[in-house]
Amino acid sequence: MRTRRILPLIPLLIAACSHAPAPTEPPVADATAAIHALADTHAEGMLRLDPLLATMVGDHRYDDRLPDTLTDAGLGAIRKLNQDTRAGLARIPRSALGGEDGLTWDVLDDLTRTALEGLEHGDQLMPLDQNDALAIQMPVLGSGAGMHPFRTVADYDHFLSRIDAFDRWVNTAMSNMRRGIASGFTRPKAVMNRVLPQLEAQIVARPEDSAFWGPIARMPADFSPADRERLTGAYRAAITGTLVPAYGRLRDFTRDVYLPACRATTASEGLPDGTARYAFQVRAQTTSSLTPHQIHELGLSEVKRLTAEIGRVAKDQGFTGTTPEYIGMLRRTPVDPAQDAAGLLARYQAFKATVGPHLPALFGHLPRADFEVRLIEPYREGAASSQYVPATLDGSRPGVFYVNASELKNRPIGASPSLFLHEAIPGHHFQIALTNENPSLPLLRRIVQYNAYIEGWALYVEKLGGPLGLYTRPQQSVTALGSELFRSVRLVVDTGLHHEGWSREQAIQYASTTMGTTAAFYEREVDRYIAAPGQALGYKIGELCISRLQDKARNALNERFDLRAFHDAVLESGPLPLSLLETKMDTWIARQRQVVVR
Repeated sequence: MRTRRILPLIPLLIAACSHAPAPTEPPVADATAAIHALADTHAEGMLRLDPLLATMVGDHRYDDRLPDTLTDAGLGAIRKLNQDTRAGLARIPRSALGGEDGLTWDVLDDLTRTALEGLEHGDQLMPLDQNDALAIQMPVLGSGAGMHPFRTVADYDHFLSRIDAFDRWVNTAMSNMRRGIASGFTRPKAVMNRVLPQLEAQIVARPEDSAFWGPIARMPADFSPADRERLTGAYRAAITGTLVPAYGRLRDFTRDVYLPACRATTASEGLPDGTARYAFQVRAQTTSSLTPHQIHELGLSEVKRLTAEIGRVAKDQGFTGTTPEYIGMLRRTPVDPAQDAAGLLARYQAFKATVGPHLPALFGHLPRADFEVRLIEPYREGAASSQYVPATLDGSRPGVFYVNASELKNRPIGASPSLFLHEAIPGHHFQIALTNENPSLPLLRRIVQYNAYIEGWALYVEKLGGPLGLYTRPQQSVTALGSELFRSVRLVVDTGLHHEGWSREQAIQYASTTMGTTAAFYEREVDRYIAAPGQALGYKIGELCISRLQDKARNALNERFDLRAFHDAVLESGPLPLSLLETKMDTWIARQRQVVVR
């Protein structure tokens, strides 16, 4: 692992973020028991109010429901849960807790404060986007290959209830969007132009052509004839009588009413609460105190550094063009290109077989849960990037690494080793599975998600491709550097779009020029940043923090530094805000030094 030059801005990532709520009742007598109970109560509330989160982690008590984040009642319930938890937290003295119990207090404090602040900048008036909106996720959920289970008759009936709930969601969403038009809270046109074809894809003439027909086509053989007949009829009626009309209403409203009223601007700061909104989004997604402009400057510095580093490699390889031209050339001439989707999936499966035997050299603890590699569905591939969907907590449903293979329509493409490391092992699947399987963590800590930690870890491990057996050719190592450069470009583009006054076209041009590829290639990426302000910042901010912590540990421990132990320590507590991760790792370094001294 090469030593990294840390930029002056990086220490600002570690600003303290814990602010205890004011106590309203006498402190509890047993702080340890109280924090365990409070964490469990809050986790239960999260699962009850977010049934899709419950389904994802394998808790099937709420499989007949959908989240309510659009109505006053639903938002009120979310507010009450977080206010009640903060009241309970105020009665538990932080000073009486240590170790993981202290971190649980800190996580609850951060989580509830962020949730309450987020309600002040809620997106209930803008419920549609091309990636995360319920209308876009429902076909995946109901395809029979998503996270909703279709193993029992009850599972099938539960999803019928979810279809009814979705019909109500569509009506509420359209009502909220009308309110958003009236109050100036609308999505940018670029976002909605990507939503429209996804809605259109769900309006089919025959139920058998619907993504929602998947569970019927793959119905378990042990269902009785009566159940098979009833469920087939029920799903046929639900698709033709509920889902297709609901998507039709939403498509017509989006096309005829909403899109004409959408704003031509792209910036989050262009909304009525814009400056405060984007500042919150940046804090929530990076768990840092960096301002948007500081992140913009940090991104420019990282782009400059990485471009120079790749340029030196290009020169050593005898390439005489510019660095972006070199990056573009590598992308156009991938190692071992696949001609079709089956070939691409086979290459990713081969990566899995290669990496597995090398993991014990870098990690002391390995997850038990398995993962699959699948293609992103055709109706989503124009808007969704490659991504990972976690396994259940008990490992009964494997994780899924979804690959976007849409470029195969134009040319052969290669499987990306760095993408595999990021999304699968030892990236998202590895980290999330280890967290799920850690019995010492309370349920809350196993289901909470912090973008900068999760994405930062996944970007950090892309640099481990050499010892993990994937970077066997110089081109693959340079491609990994290009992946890091790409995440640095995101710092510049996201803040450029939402804070620095950049247009969509300017952002696309900057990304494509820096990365040496066509503007069309980056249109989908830039539209993703427009739809989810701040999310793309977590990758590089988190990676820089973890890399900085490794440098700190290596310098403090010298020859006694153990990379396996460092990785285990970073992962053992699950996702944390970066400030808490820094504090935890400082304690770990101090303990390791004591061991060395002894």
